[in-house]
Amino acid sequence: MSILEIQEGLQYQTSSEILIYGITTTNWVSSPTSPSCAVYDLDTGTDVTSTVMPTNTPSASGDVITLSPLRALTKGRTYRVEVVFVVGASTYECYLRVFCER
Repeated sequence: MSILEIQEGLQYQTSSEILIYGITTTNWVSSPTSPSCAVYDLDTGTDVTSTVMPTNTPSASGDVITLSPLRALTKGRTYRVEVVFVVGASTYECYLRVFCER
């Protein structure tokens, strides 16, 4: 696991599920602002954000970044959801991996 990967590690989702992921930054930094997100298919290296997260408007409240719904995943593929945010004058990045199991 990379230092940038969320502590919970690999997440699992099916192709029919539509899930909203939240990232808590409390143990890392406080009060994140200006979150942005991109999703990559790790099997092809392709940016699939517009397909799997068409409403890409992540938000931050307190120490929690809430991502837009992740949907329309392809069975057997692994996705990397990259999140960039700002705290003070610093820009941070983290990511989570999601495997589509069926």
